[in-house]
Amino acid sequence: MILCGGTGTRLWPLSRASYPKQYWALGGSGEETLLQQTHQRLAGLPGLAPPLLICNEDHRFIVAEQMRQIEVEPGGILLEPIGRNTAPAVAVAALHATARGDDPLLLVLAADHVVRDTAAFSRTVEAGLGAAMAGQLVTFGIVPTAPETGYGYIEAAEPLPTAGAADPQPVPIARFVEKPDAATAERFLASGRFTWNSGMFLFRASAVLAELERLAPEVVSACRAALEHDSADLDFLRLEREAFAGCPGVAIDVAVMEKTELGCVLPLQAGWSDVGSWSALWETADQDGAGNVLRGRVISEASRNCYLRSEHRLVVGLGVEDLVVVETDDVVLVAHRDKAQDVKTVVGLLERAGAPESRAHRKIYRPWGSYDGVVEGERWQVKKIMVNPGASLSLQMHHHRAEHWVVVKGTAVVEKDGQQELVGENQSTYIPLGSRHRLSNPGKIPVELIEVQSGAYLGEDDIVRFEDRYGRSDAVLKGA
Repeated sequence: MILCGGTGTRLWPLSRASYPKQYWALGGSGEETLLQQTHQRLAGLPGLAPPLLICNEDHRFIVAEQMRQIEVEPGGILLEPIGRNTAPAVAVAALHATARGDDPLLLVLAADHVVRDTAAFSRTVEAGLGAAMAGQLVTFGIVPTAPETGYGYIEAAEPLPTAGAADPQPVPIARFVEKPDAATAERFLASGRFTWNSGMFLFRASAVLAELERLAPEVVSACRAALEHDSADLDFLRLEREAFAGCPGVAIDVAVMEKTELGCVLPLQAGWSDVGSWSALWETADQDGAGNVLRGRVISEASRNCYLRSEHRLVVGLGVEDLVVVETDDVVLVAHRDKAQDVKTVVGLLERAGAPESRAHRKIYRPWGSYDGVVEGERWQVKKIMVNPGASLSLQMHHHRAEHWVVVKGTAVVEKDGQQELVGENQSTYIPLGSRHRLSNPGKIPVELIEVQSGAYLGEDDIVRFEDRYGRSDAVLKGA
């Protein structure tokens, strides 16, 4: 199972609540996102079933699309109406997995981690299979590379197997320790019995469910009720909101692993990172000869040890050192690498000020594609719209605005008041105020168009919808 929650605010302005870090291509030089990499690193493990993904309901179409891009048919996508941490997510997955009498092993992974050595990762997971099949709750502890104070630690009750051991076996857990101070972290590192808490687990569904029933029964009862009253939503399974809202928000570590006598830890040495900050991303990425990580349209001259990233405009680093510079369509972040963790504080300030940049990008993703607000003025605005092959906007009308559509790529089918027309590249069409209309892409390449809106009111709540193939409610249909 892959846990797709979290907003990754320490990687703002790239990672935001509307499109968090797990859906971005951050780890390595490839184009796969962290979520896609999480699934792909499982290749070669024996007996794998299709993945069960648990995500925020607002991200469901992003998750489905990213799985489609790597040609993966999920075993299910469970939608959390609100975030409740990892214990409820594991409980829901275990209940779902055992609903038909099966009792599979659950490999619990976060969607937003980087693992550079996938072969070592696979070997370690396989080493834990025997203990998990015997009913133990296995967690994978990261072999520390430094006395980090930003991670929780796991102390083993016995000496840990050395890296590269022929047949490493999990070791009973003595205790979990919250993020230590620097001196304590130094002692942990010197002892050889401590690993970082990765939040990755392997156990039988029935075993973790039994411990949840014993140690956190209120979590199981709320999750069981949420599943009993769930509802199918296209290819998704939506947990019942009221029941799930009554579930305590608690991590599986706190609810079970810190209390159970079945817990054991297996050391993992595979180039792991939770990419919890821009500094961490700089450390794990490939650097040039001057220690720089360059992404996108970037020029570096006489600069050292910088992370420079451009999503749109040219970024030039000239004679700078130890900086993080991240450019997006609406924000430019410039920070010293030593202060990169403080980005979360800035996000909090923006949220309290009501700044939209705190939560959403200018480019908004929808199940049919995306739209990007380009420019706006009094009584008019311009958007760039992209519609995926085979996708369609909802059938809708507006009371206060008219629209002009200019297709710049592909061919669209435009429906206006029951009449259809083909609109190709360099062609346009006019949508009068009050007209029932819809745009579809019947082709095999994305349709791109420029939309010019004009009228007395241009808010997204001036949309009356009549049909929507994605089954979305009015509450989430804003923006077509």
